[in-house]
Amino acid sequence: MRTAELSQLRSLRGLKNISWLTKRQLDKLAAVVTVTTFDKRAIIFDESKTSEAAYILLSGVARITCRNRKGLRTMVIMVAPGMIPGFPIAVTGVNYNFRCEAVTKCQVGTVELNTFIEISLGIASADFKRMAANYLGRWDLVHLRCSNFMSCTLAERLAIALLELSENFGIPDRRGVRLTVPARHKDLADLVGASRPRVTEHLIAFELGHMIVRNDGRMVVRRERLETFLAGARPARLLRPRVKKAA
Repeated sequence: MRTAELSQLRSLRGLKNISWLTKRQLDKLAAVVTVTTFDKRAIIFDESKTSEAAYILLSGVARITCRNRKGLRTMVIMVAPGMIPGFPIAVTGVNYNFRCEAVTKCQVGTVELNTFIEISLGIASADFKRMAANYLGRWDLVHLRCSNFMSCTLAERLAIALLELSENFGIPDRRGVRLTVPARHKDLADLVGASRPRVTEHLIAFELGHMIVRNDGRMVVRRERLETFLAGARPARLLRPRVKKAA
């Protein structure tokens, strides 16, 4: 195996969402993947390229953004090393202009989608797409038409976002799971579809409720407490952050 392939194989091993691939499959993937380095804030790919290629984040942190109804670009997903999610299928009359951007300096592996599917699943790409379309249907249309179908409060949406971040960017800490990326209030507001001040109010309530710990610009997520909160065993005061009264 060539030096470049060995380096790519080492990068592929241990990536969370492709860890199920066998050594033989990883060897094949390392032989065909093309690695590109992207500087901070660079666009890794956008809607025009996603259907023909599979993208694997080998190192760094990326994010997926889109245009909201006001035309402003907002973050919807933080991406950890591993397979980068594909964009939703386009909906007639709606253009979100999705794109994947580098938050830090990133190394990204690219491989033709057909090749990736054949290596990882042993079936043709067209067959996989038909199976996925029939099995999953168009749930993206359900989300678009009824984005709040779960009736989650802002506090619950924020708890879900923190659990997701701790799953993808967390390391063990004696107090819980410490996030390895900054949990900026603006980014969290983008993720949950709320204003920054309201997110700040709820984070204060979470901290008072001992569901998170903030120290030196980093956040520790106490997953069990957040999961208990989402399960319904939560004090009512956490749902109503204190708001300063007007003078």
